[in-house]
Amino acid sequence: MTDMLHTVETRYGPVRGQTRGRVHAFLGIPYATAPVGKHRFLPPSPPPPWREPRDATRPGPTAARAPYVPAYHGLVPELSIPGDELLNLSIWTPATDGALPVLVWIHGGAFTNGSNALPTYDSTAFATGGVVVVAVNYRLGGEGWLHFGGETVNLGILDVVTALEWVRENIAAFGGDPARVTIAGQSAGAMLATTLTAVPRARGLFHGLIAHSGAGANTISPDEAHLLIDNLAARIGVEPTLVAFEKLSIDELSVHVRDVLNEVQTAADPTKWGRLALTILPFAPVVDGSIVTTEPLVAIAAGAASDVAILSGSNAEDARLILVSSGAIDQIDEAALAAAGTAYGLDVGAALPEYRRSRPEASPGDLLCAVVTDWFFRIPAIRLAEAQAAAGGPAWAFRFDWRSPRLGGRLGAAHAVDLPFVFKTHTIAESHTLVGAHAPDRVADNLHGAYRAFAAEADPGWAPYDPLRRTTGLIAETVTIVEDPDATERLLWDGVR
Repeated sequence: MTDMLHTVETRYGPVRGQTRGRVHAFLGIPYATAPVGKHRFLPPSPPPPWREPRDATRPGPTAARAPYVPAYHGLVPELSIPGDELLNLSIWTPATDGALPVLVWIHGGAFTNGSNALPTYDSTAFATGGVVVVAVNYRLGGEGWLHFGGETVNLGILDVVTALEWVRENIAAFGGDPARVTIAGQSAGAMLATTLTAVPRARGLFHGLIAHSGAGANTISPDEAHLLIDNLAARIGVEPTLVAFEKLSIDELSVHVRDVLNEVQTAADPTKWGRLALTILPFAPVVDGSIVTTEPLVAIAAGAASDVAILSGSNAEDARLILVSSGAIDQIDEAALAAAGTAYGLDVGAALPEYRRSRPEASPGDLLCAVVTDWFFRIPAIRLAEAQAAAGGPAWAFRFDWRSPRLGGRLGAAHAVDLPFVFKTHTIAESHTLVGAHAPDRVADNLHGAYRAFAAEADPGWAPYDPLRRTTGLIAETVTIVEDPDATERLLWDGVR
């Protein structure tokens, strides 16, 4: 099939993308000035305009970051493209006229990794199905999530808000309807997307929200943000000030960010890290009272998203990604399981027998995976749907249940296994590390179909969520609609924050 070039005029200048079949792809379009030099550690500002058509046939630069922590090497894909214009977005569209629904994708990666350039996120399937997709980059690690006060706070949040403002102003030229925008994300991307409900500047920029394996429980306080800076500065050997950090190169800071994240996620000392030792996400949105006015669930419960359709869900075995890939699952004994359950706030004497009842052959490590999955992913997703429904807003719930055969079948329905199915890129080589070489098309049909239907119709295909029936779509090779799945284990977390 012969590729053709197609030019579209944006507010800042023309962009020339590539057309293949019925889909136009415009890649690496800058939505803000490169955050380097005098623009480093400052909120995003408009990009300089251009007059000649800008090449948009290749992905743009990715945010500076060090590789994933060692446990993910060879399992979670990563891609680095050099360049300063990392605040860019990519668009896939079936037409450059009309008013089609828009899905804005916010990638995950613990706020320190990931990019919009991964082949997994190729959105040809969405565009073929009549949905315009915009995949967004934002600043990562120290560049986007260190809180020094003044203008240097929640820069990653402001990046995404600026991208959404760009979408509002320009997406009609790419065939999208700025009044039908759904934001969607997985992991940190879902956490970021959910946090936007507590950002006044983001009001009206989106009309739907898909939060997959990340909900409203992952913001941090200003005190925790300052604790991070103090510990990071001590590791580097500099003063905990913006002036001192500005003297570090972006690449140098990225390496220190990776080392801190590795410490927090594998051997965090609670006396040093406090609550961050449990949340394991030291780089995260800060409830600063200005940009992020309150915790997202508080904002949603108060009706901040009552006009936004929310689809909230998680994977059945999210926590297996880190515990299996690191080998930690085999090091857990009964004492470690009980200690972890207590740290998460469970009454382990009552709770652990309940988890064992439905998993009679499970090892202590397997049980810990179930506990961590619930504390970190499933329960926050449920509480997001609960808060939205209680405020009178439209909410739906789902769980992704397909188990990957990777790592000898032990990976299961782990964190990130869903991603190739969301985009129907499960057949490409880059996806095989997570889903294997023979992942079933039916899983992709079902998960991708739910996303597409929600973006287009604000309805994934089953009944809305309410606190009485708790209707949930379980997605694998079939879609099974159930009420209140694993209710006994859900109730164990009542009153646990």
